[in-house]
Amino acid sequence: MTERKTILGRCPFGGLARPAAPAPEEAPACPGRRSLLVGFGLAGAAGLAPGAARAANAEEERRAAPDADGTRDRQPFYGRHQAGIVTSQPAAALVAAFDVLADDRAELAELMRRLTARTAALMAGEMPAPTDAKLPPPDSGLLGPGGMSDNLSMTLAFGASLFDGRFGLAAHRPKRLAAMAAFPNDALDHDCCHGDLLVQFNANTAETNIHALRALLKDFPDGLALRWKQDGFLPPHTIKTQGRDTARNLLGFKDGTANLDARDEALMDRIVWVDDRAGEPAWTAGGTYHVVRVIRTLVERWDRTPLREQETIIGRDKAEGAPLGLAQERDLPDYGSDPEGRRVPLDAHIRRANPRDAASADSVILRRAYNYSNGLTKAGQLDMGLLFSSFQSDLDRGFIAVQTRLNGEPLEEYIKPVGGGYFFALPGVAGPHDYFAKALLETTA
Repeated sequence: MTERKTILGRCPFGGLARPAAPAPEEAPACPGRRSLLVGFGLAGAAGLAPGAARAANAEEERRAAPDADGTRDRQPFYGRHQAGIVTSQPAAALVAAFDVLADDRAELAELMRRLTARTAALMAGEMPAPTDAKLPPPDSGLLGPGGMSDNLSMTLAFGASLFDGRFGLAAHRPKRLAAMAAFPNDALDHDCCHGDLLVQFNANTAETNIHALRALLKDFPDGLALRWKQDGFLPPHTIKTQGRDTARNLLGFKDGTANLDARDEALMDRIVWVDDRAGEPAWTAGGTYHVVRVIRTLVERWDRTPLREQETIIGRDKAEGAPLGLAQERDLPDYGSDPEGRRVPLDAHIRRANPRDAASADSVILRRAYNYSNGLTKAGQLDMGLLFSSFQSDLDRGFIAVQTRLNGEPLEEYIKPVGGGYFFALPGVAGPHDYFAKALLETTA
């Protein structure tokens, strides 16, 4: 095993980084904030038959009880696809990118076997057995001695750099996977971009994500070196209100109104999941391209911008979330009847992102976004913004096409992408006999 790297730099998002040029003055500086998700709830039982009403009331009482606070919520680990992609979004997120320290493919395969087992245990809320008190404890203790699953999902993805010459995998790289290039409005800090391996953590509480990250750092010191990380949050009631209420971003606008319906399996098969007809390497079937963008929002400038101007920049009413000229948030704009942009300006964010024409019909993405707040920049400005993720079966037709349409939009005056990368989210683990990327690591020449 190669000697562990000496890490000298520190990513402004809170992760460790390789030595590099100084980060931009406006780069993020501190960890994000804590979020808490309370338990689910039921609709009122009014109007139900007596037996159904009693059952609903009993369910409400059960969910309100201390042992129904969400700490036992659990995501399945085994399956064709990984959890954390079409899964409903809980309130807390953390993305962490790692450099892989394995020397060859055999060491990489062993790392992935062990990582698979540890991920399954963490998602199940399992705790390692106690050891001699004279030794370091096997767990951080952050979640208490009993542990909890807390709706945790851990989604693993490979970056383009894993397919260099170290492991003999170059010929099997997903065909559209490359290092994320800068778009015209980007101010990317190299120390907070890319990585061999990305792990997306989602859970009901930030503590559960942090616990899982610390477990990986403790258990894999010779296999993984943390490159950068970023925490994200949504309102505590996010899961309870999904489908009925849309969370707001730090611009104060509803975010993700026009997102794809992740419950539509046929749509996900068409837009999100790679299959054996995609011309991709066979091992990629069941995976998807994962884009991460850390987008700083210049909130002080935004908060001094007139409301009408904010709405024309976005293309939506700020209070209700409706497209300009319409009444309800989920009303669909008819751009064909507004060719000159009198209702929704031609350069409005929602119109540029999704023109709703034949040419862009398949140029859509599944978004999974969180807010973040990292403290202050070196210039004394608030360092906050959007932790953006998207999933798509075709990176060029998906995110890159959407972002290319957005180049030059008026919103660029108020946002600055500073980090992230392109990754390939691995297919799911079929069962105990399988492990992450087994089809890549064991069956390729």
